[in-house]
Amino acid sequence: MPSAADLLPLAVAVPLLGAALLAVTGRRLPRTARDTVAACCSAAQVLCLGALWVRTGDGVAVSWLGGWGPVGGESVGIVLAADRIGVLAALLAAVLVLAVLAYSWRYFDEPAGDKGGVYPALLLLFSAGMTGFALTGDLFDAFVFFELMGAVAYALTGYRIEDPRPLHGALTFGIVNSLAAYASLLGIGLLYARTGELGLAQLGRALDARPPDALVGCAFVLVLAGPLVKAAAVPFHFWLPDAHAVAPSPVCMLLSGVMVELGAYGAARIRGTVFGGPGGVPADAVRPVLLAVGVVTALTGALMCWQQRHLKRLLAFSTVGHVGLFLVGFALLTPESVGGTAVYLAAHAGGKAALFGLCGVLLDRFGSVDEHGLFGRGRGLPLTAALFAAGGLALAGLPPFGTGLGKALAEHAAGEWAWWLPAVYVLVSAVTGAAVLRAAARVFGGWGRPPAEHPGEPETTGEGEEPEVRGPRRALPRPMLAVPALLLAACLAIGLLPAVGRRLAAAAAVFTDRTGYLGAVLDGAPVPPPAAPPSGWTASGVLLGLLSAVLAAALAAAALRGPLPVPAGARRAVRALRRLHSGLLGDYVTWLLVGLAGLLAAVAALS
Repeated sequence: MPSAADLLPLAVAVPLLGAALLAVTGRRLPRTARDTVAACCSAAQVLCLGALWVRTGDGVAVSWLGGWGPVGGESVGIVLAADRIGVLAALLAAVLVLAVLAYSWRYFDEPAGDKGGVYPALLLLFSAGMTGFALTGDLFDAFVFFELMGAVAYALTGYRIEDPRPLHGALTFGIVNSLAAYASLLGIGLLYARTGELGLAQLGRALDARPPDALVGCAFVLVLAGPLVKAAAVPFHFWLPDAHAVAPSPVCMLLSGVMVELGAYGAARIRGTVFGGPGGVPADAVRPVLLAVGVVTALTGALMCWQQRHLKRLLAFSTVGHVGLFLVGFALLTPESVGGTAVYLAAHAGGKAALFGLCGVLLDRFGSVDEHGLFGRGRGLPLTAALFAAGGLALAGLPPFGTGLGKALAEHAAGEWAWWLPAVYVLVSAVTGAAVLRAAARVFGGWGRPPAEHPGEPETTGEGEEPEVRGPRRALPRPMLAVPALLLAACLAIGLLPAVGRRLAAAAAVFTDRTGYLGAVLDGAPVPPPAAPPSGWTASGVLLGLLSAVLAAALAAAALRGPLPVPAGARRAVRALRRLHSGLLGDYVTWLLVGLAGLLAAVAALS
């Protein structure tokens, strides 16, 4: 078997070569051949990353490209460096790309949607960008891979160019994320001017030799702008529901399944490795700020999720809520919190991607994702109904789903920091799960009262959507149900297999060992054996998981009987929050600037 150092560049090169091959030969190959080439390249990448997971073990795999290793602690080469948390992020991306390729096998049936192999080539490029970002040990290369990922995501969001709505969503997505990227590049420039280094480990060691100052704090906020915007942290999240509402369902599987999670991972990696030492930003300044961002993001996402009737926007806001919980875990940056968040993130990727795939089934059959307009129309889709309900229960954290295990571990670690944080986990999981269960009951069962219309309130209905697959009278392609079923089965398996939690707990101990990472990358030193935190089910975790699932079912049942009683003041506040999601690019850019200024002021005040 190749060494870990050989597998690191190979994991990035395989999808890049596949994308180049399809770009050159795509128009000359038949559709089946193009899809087969893309699937083979994606499967090869998954196998490569699986082997890398095994070879990395409880250490850090390092590869200096071209043999340009450090000399006397100085280096000019490009380094790929990954522990098992980084490999997990890359493996999730590769597995979901393979799942999307299988889901899309007969998805875009019409010739106009085929576009000569552009779609599978873009998916492979997307996979390469996400994998490179997860495995790189260089801050500037992380920026490059992140922008490759972003540019492809813009193209995939606006893939149906015959409809102006996807183009508008892609434009908003692209401009907001590009402005954040410029802020990150400015921060990288400040760090390079101060240290003369670009590698994550090199920057960390160089900053350790200097006292912290305002320039480093400013660079910290600017560098984190890109990852936090990709992660859809409040108030940088406005682009995400707009993009999900118009992007093809298979693309949404990737955006919510792994891309936004990579933003949270990137923020944690950069914060811990570059700024986590004595010359960085004090932990007492960073932790409360990122905790506040995570909690506000989680609560905002849950509240807005409950308000939606457009199913793809509902799931997008659910993603915002859960990413807020991931940010809380990464903000604490302890082995316990990171291990639980890693389990939560991996299981959430499967569950959320499955739910977006099932929305594609509704678009295929009915040309709509409007919860109200689809009332009772899905009665003839029993398997889809069962999978959709299972996805809602998974989001609610019901044991033994992997989301329930990750939530239990993360909320226990959070509870050791602040007693009220587990309540946030329970509330957000319950509300987002309840919204999905409510939609499943109305769409597939026709249960409860027909939903009432509210003409005076801002609404995005999801009616009048263009079917993403032509010929709705034909039989539903089998992959469109098989792929979501397998993803939900994987979500369940993460909670049932104790070895998964143990491996990720040990990986979290390595991830939070900053000294071990710096020594492995710069000195070739072995990482000390990790002291893995607890990784299994506990009685309190099971009880809290059951509590959030019961609350989700109760909320969904109450909503089916009629509108929930809400005080007038709270109703006005919710209406104001909904109006902030205006769809206007200028508003979103303003919130980006306000958010960055607020982060900078908060970090400066606490430093």
